[in-house]
Amino acid sequence: MTADEPTILATSAGFERGVHGLYDLTPGPIHHFAAELANAGPNAKFCFLHQATGDPENWIGATYAAFARTGYRASHLQLFPMPNHEDIRAHLLEQDVIWVNGGSVANLCAVWRVHGLEEILHEAWQAGVVLGGVSAGSICWHVGGSTDSYGLKLRGFKDGLGWLPYSNGVHYDAEDQRRPMMHQLIGDGTLPDGYATDDGAGLVYRGTRLAEVVADKDGPRGYELKRAADGSVTETPLPTRVLKY
Repeated sequence: MTADEPTILATSAGFERGVHGLYDLTPGPIHHFAAELANAGPNAKFCFLHQATGDPENWIGATYAAFARTGYRASHLQLFPMPNHEDIRAHLLEQDVIWVNGGSVANLCAVWRVHGLEEILHEAWQAGVVLGGVSAGSICWHVGGSTDSYGLKLRGFKDGLGWLPYSNGVHYDAEDQRRPMMHQLIGDGTLPDGYATDDGAGLVYRGTRLAEVVADKDGPRGYELKRAADGSVTETPLPTRVLKY
């Protein structure tokens, strides 16, 4: 099964954490929603991409452990130190959901381009595979956003895949630098108008149109950010639907 039309779920939401340490994870409402968007049901095929953190074995293992408690069928594509699939295109095109985890969006996009994933992922998107992700895995589909890829002080990133012709602000309510940096980058023309998400919220794009904002709990919101002629930025909270899973 595939999505009804090309679909991207760009979020600041991800796994739910348990009480037994950093790697005690369960799929969050956002993952269940991704399977729903793909019309794939309880046995949806998820492929996880962890290139934004260099394909660490601990996170890959934690992902499999989290999904082992569900009916979903998990796999992963790694590129460090080499691809783990002989035919990357075939593997990605047979998925229902491709989910990209967070880390360095600058490194993520650079490594993808080296391995030809930009073209493969675009083909998967057009074929109805739901593309989703959190943080770097949200910014990557857009023109760019604010990032700590270059150090602890946020900087602008404008070398995303650009299929969604907007800027994207993640962790909007969770990190002090995020909101003012997005206003600065849009206000000075570094980035185009766009959208932002609080931690727990996600943006649903049908084609390149923002169709809906969702959240995994009460409180998180999505926002539209638009530059005025004088360089000021208007921030408009968007209606946000709380997911019930």
